[in-house]
Amino acid sequence: MVDVLLGQAYYLRFDPKLWEAMQPYPPLGTLYAAGCLRRDGLEVAVFDAMLAESPSAWREALSTHAPAYAVLYEDSFNYLSKMCLLRMREAAFEMIEQAKRAGCTVIVSSSDATDHVEEYLGRGADFVLLGEGEQTLCDLLAALTGASRTPLEEIPGVAAEGFRGPSRDLLRDLDLIPFPARDLVDLEQYRRIWTERHGYFSLNLVTTRGCPYHCNWCAKPIYGQRYHSRSPDNVVEELAQVRRDYLPGHIWFCDDIFGLKPGWISRFAELVEKRDLQIPFKCLLRTDLVTEATARDLARAGCRTVWVGAESGSQKILDAMDKGATVQDTRRATRLLKKNGIEVGFFLQFGYPRETWEDIQMTLRMVRQCRPDDIGASVSYPLPGTRFHERVKTQLGDQQNWIDSNDLAMLYRGPFCSEFYRRLHRVLHKEFRASRAWRQLRRGKQAWRTRDLLGVLTLPLDRLKLRRLRRVGSHPSR
Repeated sequence: MVDVLLGQAYYLRFDPKLWEAMQPYPPLGTLYAAGCLRRDGLEVAVFDAMLAESPSAWREALSTHAPAYAVLYEDSFNYLSKMCLLRMREAAFEMIEQAKRAGCTVIVSSSDATDHVEEYLGRGADFVLLGEGEQTLCDLLAALTGASRTPLEEIPGVAAEGFRGPSRDLLRDLDLIPFPARDLVDLEQYRRIWTERHGYFSLNLVTTRGCPYHCNWCAKPIYGQRYHSRSPDNVVEELAQVRRDYLPGHIWFCDDIFGLKPGWISRFAELVEKRDLQIPFKCLLRTDLVTEATARDLARAGCRTVWVGAESGSQKILDAMDKGATVQDTRRATRLLKKNGIEVGFFLQFGYPRETWEDIQMTLRMVRQCRPDDIGASVSYPLPGTRFHERVKTQLGDQQNWIDSNDLAMLYRGPFCSEFYRRLHRVLHKEFRASRAWRQLRRGKQAWRTRDLLGVLTLPLDRLKLRRLRRVGSHPSR
């Protein structure tokens, strides 16, 4: 029996695209919350939905641990949790119902719950945590268990039927937060999957919270425009612990922006070198933040891959998004990173209002010319709280979220129909894989794979279908 059972509702099995890719990471946000509760003396267990078969496994965990408090604490460092996919929302509601049947007090913390407080309370949650949740959760449980006499309605960041507490300030000194309680999940299961599928074991860390930039499609229900960073010393201490205890062969720093503070990456590289802690890692950077010095420091710290939000090859579209960066920034960043032996991944976004066929062609040309090592493409996705959502909300129908990450439905009246963008996604990836395969073949690194060869053979037909769909125009099909 434990005091608190924490869980989250992102089930990899419910997301076919990500299940096929099979690159799972433990729920970092949930494990941070577990570490904070354990620091306060509570007996804590974690239900890890990432690799679970279904919410029925949550019911079994409730029966095994018999907690007084069931907490659905979503991983805010997982961008798919922030997207609020419908299948995961349904799973969360099912988990709330099961916890109530087990006699638990149910607490929920997530981007989706912050945006839809009444809906979660109406589905049975006793409390919803608004914004950053660790300290709020600790304060709420202290009040519920009698360790604190603070009235519930006076606890910052708590919402329940009949009241919403005052807003809570974000934590500024992130070094004070305990490291994630990774021992509460089965990391050997993750190791087996990664090693069997990819030949190495990757673990996730985070060094910052939030993003101060103003891209008008980016939802920020937890941190808003604020940005706080752990010290390089604190991050390196965790990196040393992770290497000692879990021996990963790769690290994913899942920050929205890695090393934004001036001098942070340089100091981090210095400490990593000093302690001989170079582990290959990937991270996310803005294109306009990549300099000669940054690229060199990343390389000496062990960086293998940098993903950048290239978004579009059209400056018109970048400006409409309030991106604050240029197409030339993308080209320069790619050149500098590759010069230092770092792979580059492009995040691309199609379907933004007023995007034309010519804008799409500019993006395709940018990919061909920059030759990134990997790409990820999506369509513009309106989420509550963004200026983009305010702009298109009158066009939204009954479906306002994707079912899973491969949905690619145009939820508003975009420049072209949903099927156009699904076909564009196919054309882009086939062309990219074929180009990459040709380069690797010329270097003698890899023979043609069947998938790439089939892509080359079917690409002309896909391009023809794309041109036909271009003439369909925009309609609200899903």
